Amino acid sequence: MQTATIEEPLDLVRLSLDEQIYVKLRGNRELHGKLHAFDQHLNMVLGEVEETISEVDENAHSVRKVNRSVPMLFVRGDGVILVSPPSRSA
Repeated sequence: MQTATIEEPLDLVRLSLDEQIYVKLRGNRELHGKLHAFDQHLNMVLGEVEETISEVDENAHSVRKVNRSVPMLFVRGDGVILVSPPSRSA
């Protein structure tokens, strides 16, 4: 059994290839999808994506969530705030 080592931050992303991940983006956008590819800038190609956009109405003090499904999506790395890999059991 081979153990994967994490020596730098992108190693954690590399270990998540072909798995479902969570990505938080600028503009109140969130993505759940399967990571197909990425680069050192965190540009990513995700498949089977569920996107949630939170629209804040400050006048009405409410948040409206809009969801959509996208079969394949290119995510530009400069909009990425957080990448969360799938939970792993010990």
